[in-house]
Amino acid sequence: MALPNFENVVNAVASDTNTPTETVSKMYADTWAEYSDGARILDYLTVLVAKRVRENLRGIRQDRH
Repeated sequence: MALPNFENVVNAVASDTNTPTETVSKMYADTWAEYSDGARILDYLTVLVAKRVRENLRGIRQDRH
């Protein structure tokens, strides 16, 4: 299944969080799989997944400091 706007979202999150696109891409795909499993309505899933990935990346950065 193709993820909606995958490349655009990954690039935006990578830029916003100063994280390599490869890392964001993997996290986004994993989170998408988790969130979409059994979901019947996917309208806002892109936004929710991007938000979760950003939060996770910020949490990782805070843990390092």
